[in-house]
Amino acid sequence: MRAARLSPSELAALPATELVGAVLLAPLRLAERQLPKGARLDAEQASAVHGAARSGALAQPVRLAWPGPDDVHEDDAASRLAIALAGGGVELRPPRQSRIDLVARWDGVLHVRVEPLRQLDAIDPLEVFTLYHGQAVEMGQVVCSVKVAPHLVPGAVLTEGIRIARTAGPLVEVRPYRALEVGAIAVEAIGGRALERFETGARSKVEALGSTFRGTIVVAEEDPERTRAAARAALESLLVRDRVDVVLVGGVSAGDPLSPFYAALEQLGGSVLRRGVPAHPGSMLWLGRLGRGQLLGLPQCGMFSLATAADLVLPRLLTGEALTAESLADLGHGGLLVKEMRFRFPRYARELASPDPNERA
Repeated sequence: MRAARLSPSELAALPATELVGAVLLAPLRLAERQLPKGARLDAEQASAVHGAARSGALAQPVRLAWPGPDDVHEDDAASRLAIALAGGGVELRPPRQSRIDLVARWDGVLHVRVEPLRQLDAIDPLEVFTLYHGQAVEMGQVVCSVKVAPHLVPGAVLTEGIRIARTAGPLVEVRPYRALEVGAIAVEAIGGRALERFETGARSKVEALGSTFRGTIVVAEEDPERTRAAARAALESLLVRDRVDVVLVGGVSAGDPLSPFYAALEQLGGSVLRRGVPAHPGSMLWLGRLGRGQLLGLPQCGMFSLATAADLVLPRLLTGEALTAESLADLGHGGLLVKEMRFRFPRYARELASPDPNERA
């Protein structure tokens, strides 16, 4: 790249053709137009700049850069990098001030491969910035932006960024919600208004994300053996016979290994994948699996009507993602779910009450 600060007289002494393809390093106002910083001068613009310099209409110096054979203009570099890192569910907007925005094509959950993104952003002068991995997003929402700081970037630098994006890609994607079947089990002696509250909370969340709520089976018994048998029957009914995709479980704490529910799950060949998650409120929720069905549990039934970490996990389940203990580990970054972090939740949860801070959640 060659750059120069040229006075009007120096510009006038150059052939107009030498200005074609040069990039403005600062905005330039001519009598009839404003040329923005970063503009690549075409033949007509070069002629206008040259004419203004020769006529005396141009009063200030002009800062220009001429690209070398390997240099790439910022708009082209950002576009090529955005194409390389974009996955399903995102679309690219046209360049604006050398920045390419990627927007969600549908409602769903944003997935970001954070470590490759960090590697890419360590390359001077490439810039890619996103919303949080695992965040619920809506159609048309900007989820990622790609930018190159200087107006011209060496091609070799861009090539390395594209290599990282393609090797680890896609770096950014939005997985849509699927029309899944969801059931619920309440392992608490609830009925009447309490059961209604549980079902209303669970149903509203499930249906807000496009899935179907099949209702609740209450299995609480005074005797542990009878509770275990009832829980096993409920699991068989939902996951074996009805083949629902997700089961919401209320009233089973991640911290209680003696819960008869866990014994029933194990007897059927299921397992608990994670006890507790690195986010609060809702750190005592747990994740399980039985066959192809996934289970999401909270220690109290009433918590399904509140805003908790479950409102970060449930959206991912309802995209069909097969969650694991490892995939929930990233909840810790941004997992202090105070009011200011509600933007990470689906819209339905942003104004819900939080659990009582004096109770373990």
